[in-house]
Amino acid sequence: MSLVSLRTIRLLVKYSIQVQNMKKFLFLILLVIGTGSAVVAQAPATHKNKRYFDINKNIDIFNSVIRELDMFYVDSLKVDSLMQGTIVNMLSRLDPYTEYYSEENMGDLRFLTTGEYAGIGAIISYNNNRVVINEPYEGLPAAKAGLKAGDIILEIDGEDMSKASVKDVSDKLKGTPGTTLNLKIQRPGEKKERTFKILREKIEMDPITYATVMDNNIGYLHYGSFTQNSSDNVKKTVLDLKNKGAQSLIIDLRGNGGGILEEAVNVVNFFVPKGKEIVSTKGKVKQWDRSYRTQNQPLDELIPMVVLIDTGSASASEIVAGSLQDLDRAVIVGNRSFGKGLVQTSRELPYGGNIKLTTSKYYIPSGRCIQALDYSHRNPDGSVARVPDSLTNVFYTESGREVRDGGGITPDLTIPQKSSGTISYYLITGNIVFDYVTQWVQSHPAIASPETFSLPESDYDAFKEFVKTKDFKYDQMSARSLQQLKDVMEFEGYFEPASAEFHALEAKLKPDLDRDLTRFHDEIKRFIETEIVQRYYYKKGVLINELQQDEALKKAVEVLTDKSLYESTLKPSPTKALAKKDKQPSV
Repeated sequence: MSLVSLRTIRLLVKYSIQVQNMKKFLFLILLVIGTGSAVVAQAPATHKNKRYFDINKNIDIFNSVIRELDMFYVDSLKVDSLMQGTIVNMLSRLDPYTEYYSEENMGDLRFLTTGEYAGIGAIISYNNNRVVINEPYEGLPAAKAGLKAGDIILEIDGEDMSKASVKDVSDKLKGTPGTTLNLKIQRPGEKKERTFKILREKIEMDPITYATVMDNNIGYLHYGSFTQNSSDNVKKTVLDLKNKGAQSLIIDLRGNGGGILEEAVNVVNFFVPKGKEIVSTKGKVKQWDRSYRTQNQPLDELIPMVVLIDTGSASASEIVAGSLQDLDRAVIVGNRSFGKGLVQTSRELPYGGNIKLTTSKYYIPSGRCIQALDYSHRNPDGSVARVPDSLTNVFYTESGREVRDGGGITPDLTIPQKSSGTISYYLITGNIVFDYVTQWVQSHPAIASPETFSLPESDYDAFKEFVKTKDFKYDQMSARSLQQLKDVMEFEGYFEPASAEFHALEAKLKPDLDRDLTRFHDEIKRFIETEIVQRYYYKKGVLINELQQDEALKKAVEVLTDKSLYESTLKPSPTKALAKKDKQPSV
């Protein structure tokens, strides 16, 4: 299984003019509501007037429903939770990126945009009906205090957390920087409970996961998120790599879900001349349409570059990869990106809330929008279909290479992905791998370096026996699909003649734990190794470990060490260059 696929599975288990415009809009809404339907009826029958009438009508209906519920519903209403649920459900009908943040959840929005929050610096999760430490971050309060993955949270400042939700525990762990909390935990394998006094800090996540100069003087950096001022970190890292002898560069954007658009433009600016248009945005409010150009002289506009992407690369990552592709500035290697061509804007709401809403689409230098899903045209069942490749449009890079819109960024060099077994997904989401590793580390105080660590085969055999003790059950999509086919065949009267063949196939698809643990041995073993390395060396160690067998990285190195391959990849064929020329307008 490719490492790209591994990342994909883990990904399964981010004024004044605007304010004035919104004030004018709200005033108009209030005016319509306040004057009543009679005034609307007297107005000219225009589309705009009908829209305002519809808004007025539905607000009136909504207010009436709330009033009736409050007065006559058999139980007392929890108004805040009811309203927030209503808002969330309404917004879910638009797209996944339009979200409401109440005053209590504004910290989540700040973390998305800045990468900062105040707390202990750890991921928590629900496991076996208890909230546990899932991952402490390196160098932050939780890790410095000695907390480990698998620790069960019992109390926070004397308050029982045994039946608390993940959100409740998270809220208790967060707080003002400089304040302390007392955390009581139960460590697996120990009978005695432990208590930690932890000082909350302002948590700032470093967007650069790992950077190094590899063989052949190739600089490598993994860029994790486009948070506020993260481009400054990229700049410092690139300059440091060049000072250490890097003569070419690999920027790894795999798993980077994006962030702030301006940060993406800044990163592109490091490698292309001043004055280049990188991205433009177009939406309903034309006054908000913008064109983003490079504002500064580049750090290095000649250094050979490869950008790594995968299905987890989205939004700002796609702006960087797509712009560098459209400008023929870098070779793109990996797998097709996510395909998010939408831009969100945060708008303040009454009572300290905020709405992050989609306000425009963005277009990269070739003129293409890489949005993969059309949320404005849903299927009858509410699902959203991906734009098929046959309906995408051809665009051209600066030198005349053919690129397409509508489905993310297609790499110049694609690395084939191997299919993964369903069993791996269930072993991870069911916390089987997590629990085994928690047990494993108790008898292993140290492991080899991330570059060399490998799980002994005897330990994988122990894992198989561990799984059998957990009453582990898993479903296969192929088996579910076969059952659906059987139901349809029985309904249509076709099953009986084909029953023998069907039952033979059914037997082959029936889940078999021993068989699948052996068949997907390499894949499952890699997941276990990744989880183990994370316990000792954190995210940086995981990345270093993964890079040892990374096919996309190998291809990137090959491209950068073969000048002719690099240049030929960025050079269009004569026919494509001619096609681009023919499409240019004449004057």
